[in-house]
Amino acid sequence: MADVEEPQFNTLAERIAALNQQKNFSAPSTAGKRPPPPPPVRAATDIPVVPPTSLNRNGGLPTPSLPPRPTRAASAIDRPPPLPRRTTEQDIPEDKPMPTVNKKPPPLPSRNSIQHTPPALPSRRPTSASLPVPGVRRNSNSSDISHLSNVSASSWNHTASSSARTSITSDSGHPLRKLPPAFDQAKLPPLPPTRRELEAKAREAQQEQEREANRSAPPAVSQGPPRLPSRSSLPPPSTVSREPPALPSRPSLPPRLPSRPARHSTFPDVEEEPGPPLPNRRLPPPTLSDRPKSVPEPAPPPIPLSSRPTFDVVVSRKANGTEVIPRSVSAPPVGPDCLICRDFSGPDTVAAQHPISSLPRHDTIRYLAHVLCDPFDSPTDKARAIFTWCHHNMAYDTHGFFNNCIPHHSSPAEQIFSGKAVCQGYADVYKAIALAAGLDCVLISGHGKGFGHHDLAFGSSVPPEESNHAWNAVRIDGGEWKIIDACWGAGHLGDDRLFHKKFSPEMFYLPNEIIGKKHFPTDRRHFYRSDGRILTWEEYILGDGPTPCWYGDADKDGLDQFSLEPRTATIPVYSGEVVRFQFSKVCVHWDPEKNGGGKQYLFVVAIEGRDGRNKDFVPLDTDGFWWWTDIPAIDLGAPGQKITVFAVSTIDNKCARGLTKEEWLRKKGRCAYSFVGICAWDLV
Repeated sequence: MADVEEPQFNTLAERIAALNQQKNFSAPSTAGKRPPPPPPVRAATDIPVVPPTSLNRNGGLPTPSLPPRPTRAASAIDRPPPLPRRTTEQDIPEDKPMPTVNKKPPPLPSRNSIQHTPPALPSRRPTSASLPVPGVRRNSNSSDISHLSNVSASSWNHTASSSARTSITSDSGHPLRKLPPAFDQAKLPPLPPTRRELEAKAREAQQEQEREANRSAPPAVSQGPPRLPSRSSLPPPSTVSREPPALPSRPSLPPRLPSRPARHSTFPDVEEEPGPPLPNRRLPPPTLSDRPKSVPEPAPPPIPLSSRPTFDVVVSRKANGTEVIPRSVSAPPVGPDCLICRDFSGPDTVAAQHPISSLPRHDTIRYLAHVLCDPFDSPTDKARAIFTWCHHNMAYDTHGFFNNCIPHHSSPAEQIFSGKAVCQGYADVYKAIALAAGLDCVLISGHGKGFGHHDLAFGSSVPPEESNHAWNAVRIDGGEWKIIDACWGAGHLGDDRLFHKKFSPEMFYLPNEIIGKKHFPTDRRHFYRSDGRILTWEEYILGDGPTPCWYGDADKDGLDQFSLEPRTATIPVYSGEVVRFQFSKVCVHWDPEKNGGGKQYLFVVAIEGRDGRNKDFVPLDTDGFWWWTDIPAIDLGAPGQKITVFAVSTIDNKCARGLTKEEWLRKKGRCAYSFVGICAWDLV
């Protein structure tokens, strides 16, 4: 059987029309038989979607071959029940035939002929930013309406007037969004002048005034420097920020300062009593360069005979025990205010009788205040007893200090029974006992030039202020505030990182001005200087610069470190000057046999000679208070060597105390001798 050629359809409408023609809506030809039920009417959504691969060449759907439907006779018994209609049309009775629908659906328009015409958009000027790029997705900013609303008139490189700006309208003619009027720069207020413009105007005005002044002024006779402009011609400081304001005329002399009290006290309500007058300070003799040459000393005036007592007066006064002693040979009085020469054997003895093992565990602070301070009436002796007790019973906590594990928040009693503390612990214990004994005492924190401190080199920058130490101030006799350091008075840390227990009484008796050279309080009210002066951090940390090396044996002999000359640590050899070496006692009352270890030592300067080739020991002269000698710098030695002042301790295997200068010159180089170091300098 030959294949039947399938009809070809170009459009979907033609295919639907062909399908409708194949349907049989007429009554069956056999009488007595009911027609088959009509096919169910499907909705438009039930039409299967044909994949795009099944389309024909013309773009239409393929035309499948439909087999002819066989006709068979069905009895009334075998006939299935009718299906309900899915449409909303009126139901047709079963006995009535289906009407023939000859109305064809309207043909669908051809896809090739469809042309979608978008609504007309307002005219706009083409720009490179608004043109779409093929193959690139447009973002939200590519919308015409939003793009036009966000672009100002300045971005189109022209100024549009308000009449030329129109609003965007929709297809119905209603406006979608109205654009703001154009920005008119001509209506803006003028900007204020800049600082450079103000400075330029000020300079022009000043130059103009100078030119006018030069025109009106007569010609100058001498060629001198140009005249400075008057201060009144300068612009005010509010207009020119770089120009300083006009300074007032400086007075000829500063006003007088008000008179200050003799002593400085933080508490003005306490009236201070003036102490006894101190003897005049003995000055060292002048150097060789200061002494007049070939000037004879004037002879003393003759003593008038009328001032001499008669023989009867002398005999009567000797009998009554009232012999007249000249004032020139009278010894200076040793009063209780001189802490250097004061006898503290009583407080020191009491402080050594109460070790930690004998203290009760309950109310320890009050017990110590009772046994240490009650035996004395003087506040100075009470303060000294507490100071000495701390030396005997407390040691520095080197382990906690170097390992940064110092116990904090410990009570003074706990620190006492531990037997170890740092500077803060010493100050807490001292303050607790002093307050319990009825003394006025404060704890002072600040910077101390103690372990690890080095003098700043010349030209070094000043470091920032810091706090690394603690000490006390206690009110002693006469209501005077005295600075003491119980920690440094108990001993010192060595280079071996061990605590060397050594009693240093100078930390109790030195004046506040001298202790202040190594103690800088954070609270500026705690200087307690007799002159009321408050030092700055720069003055304190710089001090006198690098100082000479000062050995501990000098303190035992009652020598004053701060009277030492030269004060610098180095001495230039080729300066061409004569160097004065000198120092003095700590006090005019100091007695080496009473306050020291015996008679006074003889001090010598060990020099290396010119070019360091002739070593010698030059003795120092003394008047009982000062020691000095003058040596040319070229004879001291060579750069890199050291100059040392020694005390002759033994000579000819015997104690050298009381040795005189003449005896030393006779025995020098002829017998054995030994020295004790006092101080040293470096030669440069």
